[in-house]
Amino acid sequence: MQAFLISALTGMFLSVSVSLASATELLMFEQVGCVWCAKWNAAIAPVYPKTSEGKFAPLHRIDIDTGSRKGLHLSAPVHYTPTFIVVQNGKELGRVEGYPGEDFFWGLLDKILVKTTDYKGE
Repeated sequence: MQAFLISALTGMFLSVSVSLASATELLMFEQVGCVWCAKWNAAIAPVYPKTSEGKFAPLHRIDIDTGSRKGLHLSAPVHYTPTFIVVQNGKELGRVEGYPGEDFFWGLLDKILVKTTDYKGE
């Protein structure tokens, strides 16, 4: 019975890992001293995880100078911070280069999510 339970739990853990790896994510490429990153952090970062967008595409930060992600297939290199890239299964679906302000950011992000995923919005 214990072996079955451990096997069942292990199987559940593996399936959760697989589903998380294939989930839609929002990658934020940033760097220390980036003024526009700081503006995004002040205006959007506190609320992002609570929004429907944040729940659908959780935020993962990557330092443009030192960070990398294995298995990430981008359509072009990242040169500017902040750059926000929506990925699914490690493949880029769309990006927002720079921070155009709160209203534009939400509109651009929603447009990418609705056009390229099964995201329905609020």
